[in-house]
Amino acid sequence: MPIYEYKALNASGQAKTGILDADSPREARTKLRKDNVHVTSIRVLKDAAKAPSSAEGPKRQFSLPFKMPARKESTAIMSNFTRQFATLLKAGTPLAETLQVLIQQVPNRRFEAVLRDVRERVTSGDSLADAMQNHPSTFSDLYVNMVKAGEASGHLDEVLSRIGDYLQKQNKLRSKVTSALMYPMIMVTVGALVVVVLMNFVVPKILKLVTAKGGSLPLPTRILQNVSAFFNDYWILMALAIIAALMALSAVRRNEKGRYFLDRFNLSLPIFGDLFRKQAISRFSVTLATLLRSGVPVLEALMIVKNVVQNSVMAEIIGIIHDRIVEGTDISTPLKKSKMFPPVVGHMIAVGEQSGQLEDILSQLSESYDDEIDISTQRMTAVMEPIMIIFIAIIVAFIVLAIVLPMLRLGKF
Repeated sequence: MPIYEYKALNASGQAKTGILDADSPREARTKLRKDNVHVTSIRVLKDAAKAPSSAEGPKRQFSLPFKMPARKESTAIMSNFTRQFATLLKAGTPLAETLQVLIQQVPNRRFEAVLRDVRERVTSGDSLADAMQNHPSTFSDLYVNMVKAGEASGHLDEVLSRIGDYLQKQNKLRSKVTSALMYPMIMVTVGALVVVVLMNFVVPKILKLVTAKGGSLPLPTRILQNVSAFFNDYWILMALAIIAALMALSAVRRNEKGRYFLDRFNLSLPIFGDLFRKQAISRFSVTLATLLRSGVPVLEALMIVKNVVQNSVMAEIIGIIHDRIVEGTDISTPLKKSKMFPPVVGHMIAVGEQSGQLEDILSQLSESYDDEIDISTQRMTAVMEPIMIIFIAIIVAFIVLAIVLPMLRLGKF
């Protein structure tokens, strides 16, 4: 069934655009006319491939003639979508009808086009996991493999609920860390802007007046004068240097060895390193627990976690754990030998493996580290706030002192 993109006018005469699936342009216009929409133009957005011959098998394959943007949907959008998906399936709504309902309330056209393609593949005989797998920018490996396990076990609604909870937790975790880092970054940015404005606009004018009066300048004033001259003469080079540094950092992040170096450096930072480590351990624990609960085999689950943990150092350790399990060992033994995980984590996972409650232990670890992240962010904010205020105050006080001293000498006050 083709998918059409249309432009139309609604009952109040306002312009409207959208997409819908129909067997023909005439049927598409009929559907829109029932909604009191007057179509001004319509074109095929996606055509279904022709039915294969009997030698090719019963399934039909589809392909999008346009290339989808690589942009991913936000975790919040995917969490909300997945929860609604699970709720509709639990209520007994058929899968194709559920997808149709979700299509009508997605937040953007790109996601809508993806869901329409998924629905068409499902109604043509593909499994939901196979249909989602064709859109890796929207549905991650973790998402697809959990859906596949849910379909195989017959508990797709429960698995989708777990995915929704997992995505919500990841969104909260990311928000906690982002909020913790945001405050010092704002303080640094505001302080830098204040200094730049003073050094480029205020200080030169005042120093010009002071210098015109003659006499020797105090040491703080001479230092400020040199710094101000440097800002005025080389601000373009400084801006270019910052841009070049950001581009170099981006290039390093795209390189595997460079990304590993940066992740290891971040983990070694005095204040932020502990926060990054706890975030990685929490992500590892909750992701592995969610996959195991959904019926994904341990080795496959570890490879998925390795790809979604978003830390090269942690990913390397997970790869080692995977290889050791293939050789016949358990999860806890190589985990205890790594410096990334505290000893208590290895012992708790060992207990979970011996008792057969590994998923519960991993969930408890994740909740425990989430609480520790809350404490760490509050402590970091409490430490960083006075440090940043004092640092900015010292700079501003030095500038004021360098301006006031020569004016006092000249008897202005």
